[in-house]
Amino acid sequence: MTLLLWVYSFVGFGQISQDTIPLAEVEVYAPALDRFAQGQKVFSWDKKEMEAYQGRSLGDILQEKSPVFVRQYGAGMIASPSFRGTSAGHTAVFWNGLPINSPSLGQSDLSILPVTAFDQMHLQFGNAGALFGNEAIGGSVHLGTATEFGKGVEAGITQQIGSFGLFNSSALGGFSSKNFSSKTKIYRQFSKNNFPYKDLGQFGTPEVKENHAQFEQIGLVQDLAWNLKESNQLKTAFWWNKTNRQVQPVMGSKTNDEQEDQAFRAVIDYFHFGSTSVWNLKTGFVRNEQTFNASENNSTQYFLSGDWDQGITERWTSKLGARYTLTKGDLSTYQEDENRIELYQSTKFTASEKLSFALNLRQLVYDGTFAPFTPNLGMDWELWSGSSQTILLKTSAGKGFKVPTLNDRFWNPGGNPDLLPEESLSGEVGLTWNKKGNLNWNQSLTYYKMSVDNWIIWLPKGSFWTPENIKKVSNQGIEYQGSVGGSFSSWKWKITTSYTFSKAVTTEGIDENDQSVGRQLPYTPKHQANAKIKIDQQALSVFVSTFYVGERAVTADNPRLMPSYQLFNMGMGYNKFQLGKIHLPLSFQINNLFDTDYQVLYLRAMPGRSYQFNVSILL
Repeated sequence: MTLLLWVYSFVGFGQISQDTIPLAEVEVYAPALDRFAQGQKVFSWDKKEMEAYQGRSLGDILQEKSPVFVRQYGAGMIASPSFRGTSAGHTAVFWNGLPINSPSLGQSDLSILPVTAFDQMHLQFGNAGALFGNEAIGGSVHLGTATEFGKGVEAGITQQIGSFGLFNSSALGGFSSKNFSSKTKIYRQFSKNNFPYKDLGQFGTPEVKENHAQFEQIGLVQDLAWNLKESNQLKTAFWWNKTNRQVQPVMGSKTNDEQEDQAFRAVIDYFHFGSTSVWNLKTGFVRNEQTFNASENNSTQYFLSGDWDQGITERWTSKLGARYTLTKGDLSTYQEDENRIELYQSTKFTASEKLSFALNLRQLVYDGTFAPFTPNLGMDWELWSGSSQTILLKTSAGKGFKVPTLNDRFWNPGGNPDLLPEESLSGEVGLTWNKKGNLNWNQSLTYYKMSVDNWIIWLPKGSFWTPENIKKVSNQGIEYQGSVGGSFSSWKWKITTSYTFSKAVTTEGIDENDQSVGRQLPYTPKHQANAKIKIDQQALSVFVSTFYVGERAVTADNPRLMPSYQLFNMGMGYNKFQLGKIHLPLSFQINNLFDTDYQVLYLRAMPGRSYQFNVSILL
């Protein structure tokens, strides 16, 4: 049985050099995201694809390159994800294996997660509560930093300037030997966001200039890793991020709110590699500090976990683990602590080279309350394969859950400590076709169906609002993703496309007169699509991309619909400028090419056409 090694993956480890292992053959160890996710839709972006989004946020890359809808409150303002028609609180976000959603809000603001800060990004679609735990009802996002050994010295700086006062700077320095690796990133992002827009909140809709949406963000990421002796590895990572924002007011308003967000994240991983197993011990903490005007809301989470991944036989693989979480909430209206313990078990059975199954189980207990037991069963089956093409069937079914947030239970006044966890049942089936040749094709089509019970909604109760387990919601839809690429002469080209149809409706409302029953959830487009064509010739690259978002209801009873919109971006780059050993890649891009006037959310202004120029100096 070969040794399973931790590799360059969403928790950011590089493969250990094989000459440190006293075995003739070495296999790569994959994280649970890939290893036990049979039947689930997972895809990743490589480092080169993410380079085009340096200086931009996680929300931007999700909106423009994935089937995920991102609710944006303005340029640089709050951005929250919606996987398959679910809410932002139904998306779990991880950094190097640590859950980083705010325990008070139960979600992450994607606008303050800069792409510059991480090297790897993986998306998992659909219910994965059994694999990843709380909040992973609609999907999950996995961010990581990549560690490499034996690369020597690397260094570089990048500068971006653009429209509306954009001025982004970043620097990278690193060194790695056979058994040691260190990488440091620092960054600053700034934008005045003083873009013109038509103010629908004023009579005659005059064109005005936004004067209260300035955005500034600074951060530091540090990674260290050691290969210890022959069978041990230690890795630690730290991420500090601070954001100051002038909160963009709604159209017609003159508010001058300001918000500061500061986050500290740290993780330590220790791995021991046995002949047929891998032990992993992980500890870390995540602290979020938010000041909105004069109101402070802080939270800290401490994590301790361990798991054992073993190859039982050539066909059976198992992973057993536990995680303890201590949360301390210190908010403007309450102070509360919470303890969580969760046990998880994953088993994979490889029936043949073409057929495999995975069973995932998880049980979470928070402050003595049992969350719903969460199983998931999935299958990957290669239906047909030829000399140059394959057809793969993926199907899965399972449960998910979301524990009520600290705000849901303890906000004063209005918190409801008796709330039940939200529960989901879901299933999906998908086909993927791959063909290699003069044209390389990759096409996938997925159908999913989901129901969420005990959906939490805040309702007025006298002089304040309080949450209740009221709604039931049904989600179903189709996701298509495809690519085709080839070459002519010395040029390479590739076209990528995606389309999503999502029907997310309330099936049980507040009472018998609830007008939201049978209607699409607010700010959940039924139709969404994107496409990109990219052409490369050695040093030169050119791309044109577009994304479309369909109509969205503003309220639950759907009396007002936001119009659909389609935006186009284009850019070009040249990466062969060289001064001795110094590499000078250059790029230029135009966002919102046709200066489209649009809003994502009602009365939240968005910028028109903008330009961005990027230059890097790399060793």
